[in-house]
Amino acid sequence: MIRIISSAIGAAFVFVLAIALFGSIKGQITDPVKATAVDDFHLAPKEVELKSNGYFGTFDKRQLQRGLQVYKEVCSACHSLSHVAFRDLKELGYNDAQVKKFAADWQLKAQTFDDKSGDRGERPNVPSDHFPKVYYPGTGSPPDLSLITKAREEGPAYVHSLLTGYTKEPAALLAKYPDSKTPDGLYYNPYFANLNIAMPPPLTQDGQVTYLDGTKSTVDQMAKDVTAFLVWTAEPNLETRHDAGFAAGIFLLIFCFLAWGAYQNVWRDVKH
Repeated sequence: MIRIISSAIGAAFVFVLAIALFGSIKGQITDPVKATAVDDFHLAPKEVELKSNGYFGTFDKRQLQRGLQVYKEVCSACHSLSHVAFRDLKELGYNDAQVKKFAADWQLKAQTFDDKSGDRGERPNVPSDHFPKVYYPGTGSPPDLSLITKAREEGPAYVHSLLTGYTKEPAALLAKYPDSKTPDGLYYNPYFANLNIAMPPPLTQDGQVTYLDGTKSTVDQMAKDVTAFLVWTAEPNLETRHDAGFAAGIFLLIFCFLAWGAYQNVWRDVKH
């Protein structure tokens, strides 16, 4: 009798779950979600070749220095880099004097506060300071770029594709979705989440930045360099992590070999 009652309760429970499941998907069956312009015209980021890619990736310091130059001359007016200290730039190959001058010459100064008078002021940045934050009172600030390649899916590819992806709305988009015209003040970019982005194209022409090392500064090259730099800001210890992972892998292989040898030695005289 108890078994019959238990079976009945179980069947009733399954029946209720089935009704709930059908109710949750009924709308999608009878009235499926219609495709939107984003579904049809949003593009996945294109792969970008960087030395930091892969399990054994490393940083190209010359490229990182070029990327820093692009950030300084193109991006820094709008985007902060507040998780990076000026002294961290020594890892890119700069010496103490260069870092000190770079910090002191930075366009935004460090903020000071006098506890006694309550007055705020400014002073030149020093190597121990982080890059000052960029503020836009009343309008909100654009994203901080320190961790952008970790904060976005397919981070490096996304950043590079976004920077080089500005274009005019395709005629097919307007023909299929007449209401999807890019609003005034926004810019069409098929790699952005909703196709329309408020940031104007930051890299507009070849030669926009004159590289100190003489590299030809095409739009694609500048986008790659600043992307590589932002990979470094998000994970400056990438090379160390890769080296540690490689060493750990070698250790595990040796340990497995020694364990196998010990096993063979201990059991060699045991007859099966």
